[in-house]
Amino acid sequence: MLRVISAIVSALLLGSLVALPQAPGQTTKPANVFGDWTAHAHQDAKAKICYAASQPKTQEPKGAKRDPAFFYVSAWPKDGVKTEVSVKIGYPLKKDSEVTVTVGKDAFKLFTNSERAFVSDPAQELQLVETMKKGSTMLVRGTSERGTATTDTYSLNGLPQAMQALTELCQ
Repeated sequence: MLRVISAIVSALLLGSLVALPQAPGQTTKPANVFGDWTAHAHQDAKAKICYAASQPKTQEPKGAKRDPAFFYVSAWPKDGVKTEVSVKIGYPLKKDSEVTVTVGKDAFKLFTNSERAFVSDPAQELQLVETMKKGSTMLVRGTSERGTATTDTYSLNGLPQAMQALTELCQ
């Protein structure tokens, strides 16, 4: 349960970091770009968060009304979190549905909350990140609350380097 609460809080904070300008007293290191991934570090008076993020290269069905989608791997050093996976799909997800992340032949099920998806098992989360580092593309499939099935295709080009930067940024 603590992992679920942490995932929800992290998603809310990540969403605000991407969307809002820097407030007084906060420091954000410039993004490091590695292929199709960027590594960010953000520090305020209370905590430091670092994350690697990417956006899909393609989205199906084309023309579906949705906000921008992002895939995040986050680190929260204060809480001992080094690789927390979350996905912002860009639309409200169907209640009690799952999002599937597929890399090669490996598929991972994520639980949903509003327009976000998270891995519930920390061991599976580490396995997903390691699988992503070895892959070239990743598919993220979800279903909107209206019943529209979507597939986002992400490039994994630069992810290993972004993950290394994430480690260095959040020591």
